[in-house]
Amino acid sequence: MQVRGLAAALNSSGKYKIKNPEYAVDYLVIGGGVVGLAVARNLTRRFPSKSTFLVERHSTAGEESSSRNSEVIHAGLYYPPDSLKTRLCLRGRRLMYEYCHEHSIPHKKMGKLVVARDNQRSYIQNLHTKAGKLAWPPHSPADHEETVLPTKLISGDEARQLESDLSEDITAALWSPETGIVDSHALMENLENDIADAEGGELVYRTSVVRVDPYSEGWLVQMVTGDGEGDAIVARTLINCSGLSAHLVLNALLPAESRIPMYYGRGSYASYRGPGVEHVSHLIYPCPDATSHAFQSLGTHLTLDMEGKIRFGPDLDWLNPNEHATGESADPDFWLKLLIPSDSKLKLMYQAVQEYLPHVGFNGFQPDYCGGLSGGIRRRAEE
Repeated sequence: MQVRGLAAALNSSGKYKIKNPEYAVDYLVIGGGVVGLAVARNLTRRFPSKSTFLVERHSTAGEESSSRNSEVIHAGLYYPPDSLKTRLCLRGRRLMYEYCHEHSIPHKKMGKLVVARDNQRSYIQNLHTKAGKLAWPPHSPADHEETVLPTKLISGDEARQLESDLSEDITAALWSPETGIVDSHALMENLENDIADAEGGELVYRTSVVRVDPYSEGWLVQMVTGDGEGDAIVARTLINCSGLSAHLVLNALLPAESRIPMYYGRGSYASYRGPGVEHVSHLIYPCPDATSHAFQSLGTHLTLDMEGKIRFGPDLDWLNPNEHATGESADPDFWLKLLIPSDSKLKLMYQAVQEYLPHVGFNGFQPDYCGGLSGGIRRRAEE
């Protein structure tokens, strides 16, 4: 399947005419997911005398990617060694555990196994080698452990001592003790409460940013609440944390020919209750396989939540906007309407899981939820 991108932008139709601002704020954060909440909370703490507004288009925080994921605290295994993503993951992992401990947010550092068949050993060996070369990122505390990303290569038998339900075809595994899980909803609620309690903090829900323009004192931001006409404010500093809609703000400031096309995908999760997982107590990830059900992803992996509920996923389906929708007629939120759980690919997910957990039963799989993902690089996907 040829995947088409969508180079959408805020107010591409010109519906919202420029308005004079009614007032000014020091910081305006667009997006009430976990990143936007964390940024806004930190601003209210560091600059208590300044005003910090967080604007979220939904009625509650974290209704998109922040509540549609595996709730995994990643150790930092998979990203390019010198990338910003790796540095943020390594530093953020430690900060996350510290924050959860300090604020009594449910979490658990349970560790992860990346399991491999004989022909996949090179993959986990490369991960192990890369992990051993990583250094602590800037701003890490001086009292940090010697190794930023500890991992251990173990045999298939050693892996089955940790997870006895694993297939006998698993001949090796990579043990990542720093991987864990967090109750994402409890985390967001904690961040949200701190913003609301701060003197300069303000949470604004059911409000969409519809236009952004450069302004002499910062940025002129127009917002609409519900079906109203909306108003305009000046944001001296504007922070874009709007997740899969973040490119809309950037594209609105770029010439039409320079706009970044985004490519959208849907990842589906299945809950599982049945045989073959009775002794599972860690996260289990297979080695990625571009020919598998979870094409171009980390594989259909097993995760646990704080109640011990088992989920498998996500798979990956690339999504195309309506073939006749271009320019002003394109709906940048088309992907949201497609996040509908389905049982159409449960059989493929079951077959993928059987590669490392051979005793699971198909009848135990049930559609759970879907999440969205996007990328700004042109991609092709085949089914």
